[in-house]
Amino acid sequence: MTMPPVRIGVLGAGYFGTLHALTVNSLSEAQLCAIVESSPYALSQLPASLHEIPQFSDLISALDSTSVDAWIVASSTASHVCLAQQLLQADVFVLLEKPIAPSLAEAETLQALNASRLGRLMLGHILLFNSEFRELQYQCQQRGGFDYASCYRMRPTSNASHYPDENPYFLTMVHDLYCVQSLVNAEEPRKFQTQQHRNSAGVMDLALAQLSWSSGQIATFAAGFLTPDSMSHEGFDRMEIYGTGWMGRISPNPRPFEIWDQGYHPPMTLEMQTRSQPFTGMLTEELRCFCRVVRGEEEIPKGARYADGLQVMRWIDLLVHRIEP
Repeated sequence: MTMPPVRIGVLGAGYFGTLHALTVNSLSEAQLCAIVESSPYALSQLPASLHEIPQFSDLISALDSTSVDAWIVASSTASHVCLAQQLLQADVFVLLEKPIAPSLAEAETLQALNASRLGRLMLGHILLFNSEFRELQYQCQQRGGFDYASCYRMRPTSNASHYPDENPYFLTMVHDLYCVQSLVNAEEPRKFQTQQHRNSAGVMDLALAQLSWSSGQIATFAAGFLTPDSMSHEGFDRMEIYGTGWMGRISPNPRPFEIWDQGYHPPMTLEMQTRSQPFTGMLTEELRCFCRVVRGEEEIPKGARYADGLQVMRWIDLLVHRIEP
């Protein structure tokens, strides 16, 4: 029997909100029913393929006018908790983009909701659906785990001025912390160490961290805004895993497709293909998973649960308060 499509609304029409809307609109198992954005300019910039989707300037109007099974919250971080609370109290499913909130204390306020409602909250974690990482995760499980993990996530130097209120812990390192969290099955580290570097303007442009576990496992993280702007705007990502008698390495960004003319152009920096139907890649697979969760066909995957997001936020909070010059 053919299942009816999951009715989904998207909150936020910035870069990632628009990408979510386009991807949902491409899925046979979903129906895009609403886009909510307070900025008229942002709504006016939506691609032509989204012009027929009902648009709203606020969530209350959208809830009053549409019948939606689930919402994707891809608005500003400062609005995440308020919007997630409002939606979960309406007993719909929510896919909440990272980070949960600007601070750990604010993220923890969602714990006041009952377990049934929190069970409808899935966190956006597209790297869990990246094909290279999923294979690395499988190999790690099959080979008895790892002894040492090394993670690099670098972005252009211009990010330091484009995102003056952000830092590499929250903007970039957080993704690798989530990945390593899944590799250690959410076990709490026993030790946190960290250092930082600031550029001539006093803005943090490099964060280094080391986490170690009682099992002897060690993971190091380097995240920063250090690559030249002549490289891809997404910089580069690399992860290496070392175990007993084996090692693995993935370089998921940029993808292994490169073009040179008067300059260097990696046309596929991340595993997301949205130029032609059907869309493919990790965001598509994440949203398909979300549809299955809404239908009750599977549980929210480990790494995308509210508890997982809180754990990683606590790790970052501990790192930030242990900063060494």
